[in-house]
Amino acid sequence: MHDLRALRADPAGFDAALKRRGAPAVADGVLLLDTERRAAETELQELQASRKKISKEIGALRKSGADTAALEERVAHGKARMEALQTRVAELDGQIRGTLERLPNQLDPSVPDGADESANVEVHRNGVVREFSFTPREHFELGEALGLMDFETASRLSGARFVVLRGALARMERALGQFMLDLHTTDNGYEETAVPVLVNNEAMYGTDKLPKFADQSFRTEDGRWLIPTAEVPLTASVSGQILPSSVLPRRLVALSSCFRSEAGAAGRDTRGMLRQHQFQKVEMVSITTPEESDAEHERMTRCAEMVLEKLGIPYRRLLLCAGDTGFGAAKTFDLEAWLPGQKAWREISSCSTTRDFQARRMNARYRAADGKPAFVHTLNGSGLAVGRTLIAVMENYQNEDGTITVPEVLRPYMGGIDIIR
Repeated sequence: MHDLRALRADPAGFDAALKRRGAPAVADGVLLLDTERRAAETELQELQASRKKISKEIGALRKSGADTAALEERVAHGKARMEALQTRVAELDGQIRGTLERLPNQLDPSVPDGADESANVEVHRNGVVREFSFTPREHFELGEALGLMDFETASRLSGARFVVLRGALARMERALGQFMLDLHTTDNGYEETAVPVLVNNEAMYGTDKLPKFADQSFRTEDGRWLIPTAEVPLTASVSGQILPSSVLPRRLVALSSCFRSEAGAAGRDTRGMLRQHQFQKVEMVSITTPEESDAEHERMTRCAEMVLEKLGIPYRRLLLCAGDTGFGAAKTFDLEAWLPGQKAWREISSCSTTRDFQARRMNARYRAADGKPAFVHTLNGSGLAVGRTLIAVMENYQNEDGTITVPEVLRPYMGGIDIIR
């Protein structure tokens, strides 16, 4: 999570970093607990050394037949004190950990200040926004008119925020996932990985989803979690390991179902499939060294942009401000696709570097040049959210008669179909 040594060295700087995110100062409180813990640990070590010395004296006295009662009483008293200190150290450790694990990652200096998405900075745009000779419709209007997007049946089966796709739209969703995987594995150097969608507490904690985001995830009765993103199993796959530097960067990609409770999203995007409890996403994860993580972040974001460029979807890249950057991220680029039916830019990918924030939580390290273990840096990005990409294709490639032209790069995956009718 956070480096306690860095907090000790610069408590004011630590609090200043939290202030950028609108979080309260904690350094003084943590340092008070840390000082008490270190004093208790020092006393414990002294008592252990004293007990060892006295035990040797007792052994020597017993051999000579001398009385050891007084020394044994000292050992018993020291043992009780040691047990009390051990309990206190564990309590203090828990309090320090409980404070630090709920604190967000420290932001990169390049992240702009700002309270919310209105302060995000546009980096660049790509593509030409299409001029329609008719009023473009939203994806759910198109899908329902085609009889291929069924929210009513999904609601009867599962409740709100689900969809049943049929026929050519179901095939296009599958085609998009396959196209993205092929691009990332063949052109971008990622290793395709099939991952579990159920994970344990340790995997969720190590990837900063617990304890903060427990209410936004689904938990099974046996204590496992449905993954909110394949970032969780992909990143946690190196938990507890010391990797040789020769295998870095390790680039992994997975297409998986993702599950989110959407707590706090009541009233937002209630129509259509923009915000679902269950959705498909292609996720990219990189494990790398501190020296290479900034370049890897740019590379990963470009890999996500390539998907949109090959599909011919207009997009823009945003650098998120302090108040809009996610809990575990040090820096995030969002990609937003143009949706003509909504007449709005909507997020379709988020690419983040967490630096060593996740690595500290899951103790993931590599063997550095000096031979010593050091924490890796982890990065994650959508490449892309499949459902939202389907929406972008439908709205940008719609025709006046309600049909949808299939982008050329998808036609080999669609059995040659060029129009969805």
